[in-house]
Amino acid sequence: MQSLSWLKTDTTAWTILIRLLVGAIVFFPEGLQKLFYGDILGVGRFIKIGIPWPEFFGPFVGIVETLCGLLIILGLFTRLSAIPLIFIMLVAIISTKLPILLGHDIWIFHLPEGIRTGFWAMSHAARNDLCMLLACLYLLITGGGRLSIDYWLNKRQS
Repeated sequence: MQSLSWLKTDTTAWTILIRLLVGAIVFFPEGLQKLFYGDILGVGRFIKIGIPWPEFFGPFVGIVETLCGLLIILGLFTRLSAIPLIFIMLVAIISTKLPILLGHDIWIFHLPEGIRTGFWAMSHAARNDLCMLLACLYLLITGGGRLSIDYWLNKRQS
């Protein structure tokens, strides 16, 4: 039986540390918080930022972050789970960090009042987003590693 290429992962077992960082430390809990505290971190935040249709996208992003975060923790469909998270991080950087860099609203996205602007302010504000973007890109490229369900399923298919 032919193995599924998107499950294939020959990366070291230590990839679990990146999976735990992405899934358990950031996306799973952040997704839940967008759902539980929507007025502050979900819909309410999306309204302030200028995300269109915040009543839809607040809960939608919360569900995607929660589910994809959980799948990445388990190492199940790791590559596929990284894709929507990469998109979420790109939107986060464009919608919240680009206005800080430029010092004004950009397109539909709003610069918070009283915030420091410019390259160094953006660099400081974007550090977590950039780390998550790079970590998700790593998981997209390498897969879940040897301590993942993906690895076990791929071995079973071989």
